[in-house]
Amino acid sequence: MFGPFKPSGTLFGGLLWKTPWRLSSPQKRRQRKRLRAVDAVVATLDQALSKRGLTLSAIERWKKDMPGHDEMVPRDKYTIFDRKVRGYRKSIHKLPKWTRVSQRVNPPGF
Repeated sequence: MFGPFKPSGTLFGGLLWKTPWRLSSPQKRRQRKRLRAVDAVVATLDQALSKRGLTLSAIERWKKDMPGHDEMVPRDKYTIFDRKVRGYRKSIHKLPKWTRVSQRVNPPGF
């Protein structure tokens, strides 16, 4: 159909942005790699600052509050807390900008 009332992609096939409900194994591998890379950056900064006898409150807070990649259970690596979802957990790739935001800490008990 042509003209002002032409059907859109949403009308043709349902949702336009289709995301699978679970992470694929390459996505999980990249997520683990990202977690390890962040841990490496924090360790490098901490080591470099400690050589000069300096500390940064943000790095100290990160080390105290955030678990390392090795300390995290798979459930925390790949899912996040969401109070609106049944079961209170949703897959991390449903979070906007999930590759750039660090989601390591969840409420106790969830």
